[in-house]
Amino acid sequence: MVKAEIQQVKLRFGIIGNNEALLRGIDVAMQVAPTDLSVLITGESGVGKESFPQIIHQYSRRKHGQYIAVNCGAIPEGTIDSELFGHEKGAFTGAISERKGYFGEANGGTIFLDEVGELPLPTQARLLRVLESGEFIKVGSSKVEKTDVRIVAATNVNLVQAIADGRFREDLYYRLNTVPIQIPPLRERGEDVVLLFRKFASDFAEKYHMPPLQLTEDARQMLIAYTWPGNVRQLKNITEQISIIEANREINADILKNYLPENNAQRLPALLGNKGSKGFGSEREILYQVLFDMRQDVTELKKLVHEIMTERAVTGVGSGIKSSYYTSPSQPQLVTPATVAPNVTTIIQPTTSLSSSVNDDDIQDTEEYVEESLALDDVERDMIRKALEKHHGKRKSAAQDLNISERTLYRKIKEYGLD
Repeated sequence: MVKAEIQQVKLRFGIIGNNEALLRGIDVAMQVAPTDLSVLITGESGVGKESFPQIIHQYSRRKHGQYIAVNCGAIPEGTIDSELFGHEKGAFTGAISERKGYFGEANGGTIFLDEVGELPLPTQARLLRVLESGEFIKVGSSKVEKTDVRIVAATNVNLVQAIADGRFREDLYYRLNTVPIQIPPLRERGEDVVLLFRKFASDFAEKYHMPPLQLTEDARQMLIAYTWPGNVRQLKNITEQISIIEANREINADILKNYLPENNAQRLPALLGNKGSKGFGSEREILYQVLFDMRQDVTELKKLVHEIMTERAVTGVGSGIKSSYYTSPSQPQLVTPATVAPNVTTIIQPTTSLSSSVNDDDIQDTEEYVEESLALDDVERDMIRKALEKHHGKRKSAAQDLNISERTLYRKIKEYGLD
């Protein structure tokens, strides 16, 4: 594709920049547009992926048909099938009328599926059928319907990793990825950052009726060197902030650094973890992990309390135990001294007063069995307090000594008012 045509596309769709990878993406989009091949656009969040499906649609034979952009990550899992494929009246609670669905509405046009990596697996199977045969079935219906739709998908998720984790269908990936287009992140586009800043500054100057911002050389170099985790979207927001707040329209590095977050190594949003690391693909997985951790903490604490109660019941240490023995804390069953281990001393307290005039035969030694009433909270509070005293208030060491997590210890300290 000649540069003049690419420049025309850039002007038409408001694309700023001369980076080679960006121009290559525009070139591929224009070449694939006249066909009906599926296109998968990949790139980090905020790089401007939404412009490329529009290029493909406008330069295709479907340009007079419907163009529908769908954010798959913004539709609840329970309703996404209905949104995409439609439903029959009465198919579920609240289905008071028939719905056509996006694939029905876009017949003869183009559907842009943004954040396609967020689709649930059952919906992925339905989408695969549309790609293979152009057929779909509405929710609550048994009738097979046909549609002629061009699908362009985009994602900021590593779909190869998602396939390995079992969260994305491999066959659907290859169907969508017939023609891949990779959009480079802003940190790799060099001078394009400055061009974009100037464009945004000019737009905001016109919007807010004020002189446009001007960059000094040190500020220009700072813009280029910054990693831009939020990409073009972040640059636009920062430019707007500076346009409104700064009275001085000449921006140097000292002013600019006040608007650039220091923690720039983290990519936004949080994506899939690398292989071998603990990652979360959804809020549900995060919730499950939190609940699992809490359950482990509770199990550890129960085990600790059980051991403490058993030890105290057998040795008679603490809480005023005199000579009571238990086979288990949950079932207080008196055990005779003969059944106690040889190294355990039985403490016997006579119930009668002894004097020198009383014969030994008249003395009947009896054991006073005092059943200990152990409150779980009291035991926990006592052991936590002693562990903290032992380690001079160091919570990490105390938690290790108690065989519980530091988070659980912190929660218990707050609960018992030991801080």
